Amino acid sequence: MSKKILYTLEYPVRCSPGILFEFLSTPAGLQEWFADKVDERDDLFTFSWNGTEEKADLLDKEEAKFIRFHWTHSAKDEYFEFSIEKSEVTNQTILIVKDFAEKKDMKDQSQLWEYQVKDLFHRIGN
Repeated sequence: MSKKILYTLEYPVRCSPGILFEFLSTPAGLQEWFADKVDERDDLFTFSWNGTEEKADLLDKEEAKFIRFHWTHSAKDEYFEFSIEKSEVTNQTILIVKDFAEKKDMKDQSQLWEYQVKDLFHRIGN
């Protein structure tokens, strides 16, 4: 099995960090754009798509800054993370997505995130 590598995607967004964080960190917010259904219990998130379930542990979060998850089926050192930064130059909010993928899957994974984030932006009126 080949080793997955970390990659980062950045998206400027017209939204306050606080509102954006709600969409990234709560079951109701994630259910708006990321999965068909999202449940959370004791920092274990269950994401459902078309009847398929995936579970992710909440590893860490800081209000309006970042949230990091670990898919329970993934290697121990892999995670996916949403972080929010403010550009010092333009004062624009920036959504940063970090995830792991095999090199050959990186393009497809990036396109999947593009699609998901587009849905998120639609939901927040961006």
